[in-house]
Amino acid sequence: MIQINYRDSRPIYEQIKDGIRKLIVQGIMESNEKLPSVRELATSLTINPNTIQRAYRELEAEGYVYTVKGKGCFVAGIPEENSARKSELLKQVADISEELKFMGTKKEDVFAVIDKVWNSK
Repeated sequence: MIQINYRDSRPIYEQIKDGIRKLIVQGIMESNEKLPSVRELATSLTINPNTIQRAYRELEAEGYVYTVKGKGCFVAGIPEENSARKSELLKQVADISEELKFMGTKKEDVFAVIDKVWNSK
């Protein structure tokens, strides 16, 4: 499900957040599906439960999950704010493409990178 890379410069809670977000966006976790409890996930990843709690809390703030008291955390689906995030990311792709073009990078090389990402699982 989620893998932690201890050599990654990002904090562990960010890696957990990104892993869960990716599962939701890819449709692997569906709306109203229950997430593992904080203790279950902390035990399976052998990390502090407070780290999991922080990741869940931030995912809830971003609209990816919701909490039901006494029941746990559930997938809320893909939040509406994603359209704004998509626009932001597309702007970054445009900026990067502009810089690569300026540096003399061939369009085919850029497309090859995008194709590689798109075709990977």
